[in-house]
Amino acid sequence: MADRTNWLLVSSADNFETSRARGFDIAGMKRRHRKKAERVRAGDRVIYYMVGVKAIGGISEATAPYYESEEHIWTSSKDGEEYPFRFPVTPLFIRDKDDYVPMVDLVPILEYPKRWPAEHWTLAWQGNVHVLSDGDYQIIEDAVRDVK
Repeated sequence: MADRTNWLLVSSADNFETSRARGFDIAGMKRRHRKKAERVRAGDRVIYYMVGVKAIGGISEATAPYYESEEHIWTSSKDGEEYPFRFPVTPLFIRDKDDYVPMVDLVPILEYPKRWPAEHWTLAWQGNVHVLSDGDYQIIEDAVRDVK
């Protein structure tokens, strides 16, 4: 879908599980990503990548544009850093806690991380927000859905 943006949000497994406990009703971006948050539209896809475990936990769909809130939901590794730019989402494909999709399995077939040396693939996912191509999105969706 050409008019859809595929957002990969980077956070911790704990924050992913916090979102799960809420029913994946909202997603958030950190303060420095206002310009990206302003681009979020209904129909955009949101991929959840978890640092530490280096895995994809699932995918949701944005259902409305972003709004701003200082309510504390997710925890950042930096003290006092919040995710104030939020947008409503609905879950599409969510993996169980013990069944995340290891990113290392996807990196060799994704385009986005090819900008970095293969042995340093984790550098591709530095930062809180990345935009992925439709092709990379489909590879990730197929893996999350366990399509063979």
